[in-house]
Amino acid sequence: METIGSLMEGFGHALTLQNLLWVVIGCFLGTAVGVLPGLGSSMAVALLLPVTFALDPTAAFIMFAGVYFGGLFGDSTMAILVNTPGQASAIASTFEGHKMALHGRAPQALATAAIGAFVGGMIASALVVFVAPLLATFSSQFGPAEFFALALFAFVATSSVVTDSAVKGLLSLVLGLAIAVVGIDGVTGAPRFTMGSPLLFDGISLVTVTVGMLALGEVIYVACIARQVRKDQTIRTAGRPWLSRREFREAGPAWLRGTAIGLPFGVVPTGGSEIPTFLAYGLEKRLDARRPDPQFGKGAIRGLAAPEAAGNATTGMAMGALLALGLPISATAAIMLGAFRQYGLQPGPLLFERAPDLVWGLLASFFIAMIVLLIINLPFAQLWAKLLLIPEPYLYAGITVFSALGIYATGSSTADLLFLLGVGVLGFLMRTFDYPLAPLIIGMVLGPLAETSLRDALMSSGGNVGVLFDGPIVLVLYVMLLGAIALTARTKLTGRAGARA
Repeated sequence: METIGSLMEGFGHALTLQNLLWVVIGCFLGTAVGVLPGLGSSMAVALLLPVTFALDPTAAFIMFAGVYFGGLFGDSTMAILVNTPGQASAIASTFEGHKMALHGRAPQALATAAIGAFVGGMIASALVVFVAPLLATFSSQFGPAEFFALALFAFVATSSVVTDSAVKGLLSLVLGLAIAVVGIDGVTGAPRFTMGSPLLFDGISLVTVTVGMLALGEVIYVACIARQVRKDQTIRTAGRPWLSRREFREAGPAWLRGTAIGLPFGVVPTGGSEIPTFLAYGLEKRLDARRPDPQFGKGAIRGLAAPEAAGNATTGMAMGALLALGLPISATAAIMLGAFRQYGLQPGPLLFERAPDLVWGLLASFFIAMIVLLIINLPFAQLWAKLLLIPEPYLYAGITVFSALGIYATGSSTADLLFLLGVGVLGFLMRTFDYPLAPLIIGMVLGPLAETSLRDALMSSGGNVGVLFDGPIVLVLYVMLLGAIALTARTKLTGRAGARA
């Protein structure tokens, strides 16, 4: 009952005119960015991060949550209409969703995606309300050794899962850790890796890195390498934007199965919702193969319903893991963790005590965001497709200007603009050579936590390394870490053996 009471108070904060406006703005911006190929919620949050410091923290994070969920809706719209997913999490939706569109069922495909995302997001949000406080209570048992093990688990799991090459993932992670240690050491006060330049004494801002990597790097990549999306591939949406009873009966079980698959991945640092969406698609495909009249490959509605529900279920639970554990499972969540720190807040058990209005207002806004996104996406899908008509030179030039203005506004320093340019070039090179960006960002965000926890644990034990392996929680985390490494290695070896065969 206490949880329900806190949630009702959260709705009281979220339903104020100002916060409700930020929910709508966040959902609209997230969807608008998501429908543009190559962009996504991570870039939208990175771009908005510098310009939201003037906002109240509750309003800022309510808007960020709307952007996070809205980006997934927008990604799916483009995946269905032009077979071009905005983010990797929407790739699984292209397989059957685009075939539905090719067969004249684009409105039904868009409705399936929107309702599936709504179902997965609402169930995850309801579960987060009850699970997040329990996770926060559980995480209060964490000491320096536990936090170090958790960060190490996030590092290895993320860098080894989100890319086909574990080596590239680890190199990206190491680069993020290297950027994180630049500046003045908080314990000894000695400068580290500053090359004697006073400009580096404060370190390299997380905001600069995220905007440079995700926004400017993408602009340079599109300008130099990526082909322009063909506008004539857009499929016009016509007909009823709702589902018949038969289609509901077909999609309903798939929505629930996809949600069940996506929920656990919201608290496992596997890089986001890419893995659960593919797992959900694979399950539906295996089930379809047992039917007397298989539909996969012809525009099977279940092949679209399950991945959409799985992706949003993962995102909803990821927000709970971020609030209760301070654990980001994707690049977008990592940026939001950085935003919490910019406001002087640390997600975890103490956040529920120190900022209850923010936490419960944010949790309540999840439910509101799901309803707003359903209203935005069902009737206006055709409008989103028209955003592809914006000439790419104008679109990406605007992103570049907005990025530079945002970074300059945070520090009023031309040195920050030079850092932005350097990081943007680095992001372009990483994209060109297929190095994942998520491990770098997560390494930069969690690197200081890992370093501080390691130091605190060793200092409290007089330098005894055994303290890092003392306690049941630590041992469970390391067992999970070894299991993740073994599973990843087995998957890679099996894939190579299959490719040779």
